[in-house]
Amino acid sequence: MRVIFMGSPDFSVPVLDALVEAGHHIACVYCQPPRPAGRGKKERPTPVQAQAEALGLPVRHPRSLKGIGEQAEFIALEADVAVVVAYGLILPQAVLDAPRHGCLNIHASLLPRWRGAAPIHRAVMAGDAETGICIMRMEAGLDTGPVLLREATPITEADTTGALHDRLSQMGARLIVDALDRLENLHPEPQPDEGVLYADKIDKAEAAIDWTCPATRIARQIRGLSPFPGAWTTHGVTRIKLLDARAVEGQGAPGTVLDGLTVACDDGAVRVLRAQRAGKGPQDAETFLLGYPLTAGEKLG
Repeated sequence: MRVIFMGSPDFSVPVLDALVEAGHHIACVYCQPPRPAGRGKKERPTPVQAQAEALGLPVRHPRSLKGIGEQAEFIALEADVAVVVAYGLILPQAVLDAPRHGCLNIHASLLPRWRGAAPIHRAVMAGDAETGICIMRMEAGLDTGPVLLREATPITEADTTGALHDRLSQMGARLIVDALDRLENLHPEPQPDEGVLYADKIDKAEAAIDWTCPATRIARQIRGLSPFPGAWTTHGVTRIKLLDARAVEGQGAPGTVLDGLTVACDDGAVRVLRAQRAGKGPQDAETFLLGYPLTAGEKLG
């Protein structure tokens, strides 16, 4: 098929690769514009732009698709379908209507649960038993379109958002290739009105740990915000980012170190498995404590 691909971050790259490997003709790749990054604030292309250029594909990165000129260029591509995954711009109706088979979105949740910007983070933080991928035909509403294909995957207590992100990215790549192969025979199912939840963008204020909360909630917060933005606590003036954790038994005043990196909470304790200090890389708990020892009875937060 003649495909317009629209995506920007790392999550989107395996999908682009899968479409190319499946033999689809990529008429153009749309992504977010390069933005200043790093200490020198040099403009850095998105991961999708970098991969598209490596594959020799044409790339466009308009700041908006609202202009008549941009819409005319999109329509002129005469695509069979547009595949959209974590693109980052709103698609006007003229763009949604342009491809012969419309625009298909790869969404990382089991719709209608977790429509919106941060479905993976929210699923982990909420303690959902499962999540998945939906291939959805896009319409004007936010993730409201009918679903062509869906596949679920369990969320275990070993899953961080980072691990789930990678798994769902590969699932999305596989499912969209399947969807395009069978597009003429798929029957889009409208989303039910019940069970709608919105995955609001993560606010950095959500990353601060309150040790008076239940242990299961804190452990989910840590895993759900790992690796970015990273849940954090303090030890004196030192900020410590916590990247993986489990709820365990334990007793003590909230925030008290019980043993190693096991910390008391409201109704138990949290065993931190990975942590990071400023200027250091992520470390497992044992390695972290070799360079930054904590004593039982000390307080965090």
